Amino acid sequence: MTYWKNYHLPTSIQEAVNLLTQYNGQARIVGGGTDLILEMQQGRQLPVEALIDPTQIPELNQITKEEGYLVIGAGVTHTQIVADKKIVRYGTCLVESCGVIGGPQVRNVATLAGNVAHALPAGDGTISLLALDGEVQIASDDGLRWTPLGGTFLGPGKSAIDPTRALITRLRFKPTGPNEGPSGEGSAFRRVMRPQGVALPIIGMAVRLKVENDAFVFARITIGPAGPTPFLAEKTMAYLTGKPANKQTFSEAAEVALAEVNLRSSRHRATAEYRIEMIRTQLPKTLAQAVARAKTGKVVPEGVGM
Repeated sequence: MTYWKNYHLPTSIQEAVNLLTQYNGQARIVGGGTDLILEMQQGRQLPVEALIDPTQIPELNQITKEEGYLVIGAGVTHTQIVADKKIVRYGTCLVESCGVIGGPQVRNVATLAGNVAHALPAGDGTISLLALDGEVQIASDDGLRWTPLGGTFLGPGKSAIDPTRALITRLRFKPTGPNEGPSGEGSAFRRVMRPQGVALPIIGMAVRLKVENDAFVFARITIGPAGPTPFLAEKTMAYLTGKPANKQTFSEAAEVALAEVNLRSSRHRATAEYRIEMIRTQLPKTLAQAVARAKTGKVVPEGVGM
């Protein structure tokens, strides 16, 4: 079976947009293809007239710092993110999440932009980018625009970004702290996986926070899957503000999070009861790790390559 008739490699964003317009909804953007091609083979995505691959557009293959943001091009792979010293230091949770996606072969071709475009509630890179308060740049007939990442999710696998009419060009987030050494800001990611069988996360979580005088100034916490979209634990975040950054607070925060998440049993993941216990035990550890990084400025990503 033929899943597409034409394959285009545009060398500019405008050329990619023009091709989408030309095919009038009958083409799709493809990056690493690690999700899309499999979905086509399994019949979960219909064949198209053309695939448009933007990975040959030079500016989409760069990681840069612009206007106070770390900016990741849509063609940048998970392997590139894991190896980037700026992201290791200032977006540690993103390195930890991108570093556990698939195996080396997958990470060498799969992109964070593709992770975002597929809008899965348990997307590892997506969960971390949301914790970092990330934004997405979208190109279409209307030009280029930045939009908050959280606003792009409509449901499981459903994105507000139509891949037949627009493409993600870049992603960005504010660094955790302006300088080397302790900045009071830090981040961390943790994922619980099945030890064998289907390689799906039981639960994943990411944290970005700031502490001053051993108290929380702010925290952003994301969890997935914990609902139809990557979940931002807003009540837990509000609870932490002003609280002491200690073990008791970390444990209390886990209970607040459990009261606001929507967990269900899944034969592919785990029972709701087991996933509740994973949040209860792992969220305090994730908070403690991020706080330690915020206080010391010492960052060594954990779990990468596992």
